[in-house]
Amino acid sequence: MNQSQGQQTSEGRHEDDDALTDFLASLMDYTPTIPDELVEHYLGKSGFQCPDVRLIRLVAVATQKFIADVATDALQHCKARQSAVVKDKRDKQQKDKRLILTMDDLSKSLREYGVNVKHQEYFADSPSAGLDPASREE
Repeated sequence: MNQSQGQQTSEGRHEDDDALTDFLASLMDYTPTIPDELVEHYLGKSGFQCPDVRLIRLVAVATQKFIADVATDALQHCKARQSAVVKDKRDKQQKDKRLILTMDDLSKSLREYGVNVKHQEYFADSPSAGLDPASREE
């Protein structure tokens, strides 16, 4: 009985190794959304250097998946927020079905993945900061 379990385990590992090898080989033919150069740049900034393009593309695919998951969750937060509109405003919303993604939606989504986003306070140097230069009175 132990011998058959040992054979199943080694066969399972062999199948996993074959699947991993096939997956890594398929990455050579895949062009990720995030360019290899960008991934290499940020990996290099973190101190990681790897000449294997397959690994670079694996990181690009993982990053693309993370971004897609965050965007999907943020969309769900946006839909939930906009569906909670007061009943009086609902008639107006039916005409305008555009979804408006806010930073709050994105922050809530990122928080679920352990990323805390803090909004920077805006401080003006002078009362005219941020105004059109033609309208400034100096």
